[in-house]
Amino acid sequence: MRTLHVGLTGGIGAGKSTVAARLAALGALVLDADLAARAVVEPGTEGLAAVAEAFGPEVLGPDGALDRAALAELVFGDERRRGELNAIIHPRVRTWMAERTAAAPEGSVVVQDIPLLVESGLKPLFDVVVVVDARDETRIDRLVRLRGMSREQAEARIAAQAPRERRNAAADHLLANDGTESELVEAVDALWRELTELHHRS
Repeated sequence: MRTLHVGLTGGIGAGKSTVAARLAALGALVLDADLAARAVVEPGTEGLAAVAEAFGPEVLGPDGALDRAALAELVFGDERRRGELNAIIHPRVRTWMAERTAAAPEGSVVVQDIPLLVESGLKPLFDVVVVVDARDETRIDRLVRLRGMSREQAEARIAAQAPRERRNAAADHLLANDGTESELVEAVDALWRELTELHHRS
């Protein structure tokens, strides 16, 4: 039985982390692109050296680690500089994910949790794409209540991502998450049954 490659995405505040955690508990190998993006710029990595060369020593803290706040200030609102940063980070993240996917036991269900899967045009890489969705108002409420953002910050973060309609159009499975967490977990369990059936037929 071959490996089943699943792409998992969703807008900020939609509940993607809950879905990823539940899939991991059910037996999927979950690879987190955000975790990979941090790993590829750890002290001593070639990625961190490339970022420091491109953006200057002011993006490094006194301990030699990446100063994320300083870097964010340089690239925020500057498309060209953000593109420069993405050109350093994204290929290394893809390599990090690919190495761990290749090392997965044969027959695994590998879920790559990628916030910008649709924006990055990565859908063709996956057998199945799962999108976690919630109405904008639900997501704003969660970001304000659970992450301490102001309404304006929450709206800006949502606006910076692909529109819901575009993301949802890429879904093979759409998980609506405007209800309770237990309802979402039930939906993930049902999805897992479908994925494992598909996997056994492949």
